[in-house]
Amino acid sequence: MNVSVTRKPLSLADPNGFRYLSIGLTLAITSLFLVLPLATVLTEAFSKGLGPYSDSLTHPDTLAAIRLTLLTAAITVPLTTVFGVAAAWAVARFSFPGKNLLVTLIDLPFSVSPVIAGLIYVLVFGAQGWLGPWLAAHDIKIIFAVPGIILATLFVTFPFVARELIPLMQEIGCEEEEAALSLGAGPWQMFFSITLPNIKWGLLYGVLLCNARAMGEFGAVSVVSGHIRGLTNTLPLHVEVTYNEYDFIGSFAGASLLAGLAVVTLIVKTFLEWRQAQDLKAARLASE
Repeated sequence: MNVSVTRKPLSLADPNGFRYLSIGLTLAITSLFLVLPLATVLTEAFSKGLGPYSDSLTHPDTLAAIRLTLLTAAITVPLTTVFGVAAAWAVARFSFPGKNLLVTLIDLPFSVSPVIAGLIYVLVFGAQGWLGPWLAAHDIKIIFAVPGIILATLFVTFPFVARELIPLMQEIGCEEEEAALSLGAGPWQMFFSITLPNIKWGLLYGVLLCNARAMGEFGAVSVVSGHIRGLTNTLPLHVEVTYNEYDFIGSFAGASLLAGLAVVTLIVKTFLEWRQAQDLKAARLASE
């Protein structure tokens, strides 16, 4: 005799208020670890008024740190973008020996401490490193100079664009690209007419995250910079130096710029995620 068992559908009713308890706990933790520190930074930055805050931001050392931070981002973000697009194209569109190894290497900076990454560059390019004597003989400075900062920043930022584009391009597929090639389009024409419009929101999302990390990186840059005022201090390093010297207004003024960057990044990130989701939804509907 067959006995059929009817299962009661899962109900989302919450008579015990567990839903409200979990929401309240989430909001409390978010406020404690995110909102409260941000409010503290802004309060301390303006604690003595707008004048001292403005003077701190226009101090020569602060301006030098801002310029170096912008220069580092201006160099590393385009390089990371080119690498990310090329790596995503190779992984998502081709099969080749060592493909899994390439994906693993792309993820390597996510698993290596930034401080260790900076130490690696010191061991390679430092005065006592593998290439140190040769660099010194040719008067080439990498460690405790701008090139070292750029190299360290490249190491910690280069996965962002690639890791954003690889799953996106795999999900989109290559049917439209194959159709364009079959109709006589060249590789570059296909890329700019088909591939780039399909991945533009994901690409912008990866570039945004890469830029935020480049401007906010501390660990790897701290090891290779030497903390030379006006020369090798990026904005995060400048915040640490001024705080250690009890210049709290200067420290929190610089921190407020980084906090503002974080807020803007979050807003733009949310918009780009929404647009990317809309494009993927439209692509699925069109394929159906």
